[in-house]
Amino acid sequence: MVIVGFNITKIEASRKGGIKGQVKINNNVSIEKVEPQKLNLGKAEQQGIRFDFTYSTDYEPGIGSVVMKGHTVTIEEETRLKEILDGWKKDKKLPNEVMNPILNSVLQRCTIKAIALSQDINLPPPVPMPKVQAQESKKK
Repeated sequence: MVIVGFNITKIEASRKGGIKGQVKINNNVSIEKVEPQKLNLGKAEQQGIRFDFTYSTDYEPGIGSVVMKGHTVTIEEETRLKEILDGWKKDKKLPNEVMNPILNSVLQRCTIKAIALSQDINLPPPVPMPKVQAQESKKK
């Protein structure tokens, strides 16, 4: 499997109120739809799979949210493509060897955007940021 495309089609960031007390941040990625995708790569036409996703970060209790929708496209071997699509139609599940790279790609790209968006609307970042702690030097 090779990921050949990634597009974000909708971005929504909102802050509903002030931050009081402890903030709970919930991140989630879900695959909403899986369908075949024809790809024109050079002179050849290949079959791929399009995975529609939703990435969301919710700030509890009712402080705000960041939501992104989009899709990613992969190239698959013909036999594997049919197996993945049939499995999705049957029970809305994907094999781990397909799901893991898709979700990791979405998480990586969307989390970076969510950090910038959260900063723009004065919400905490969706993931802990690295911090420097200066240590006192020891004098002899």
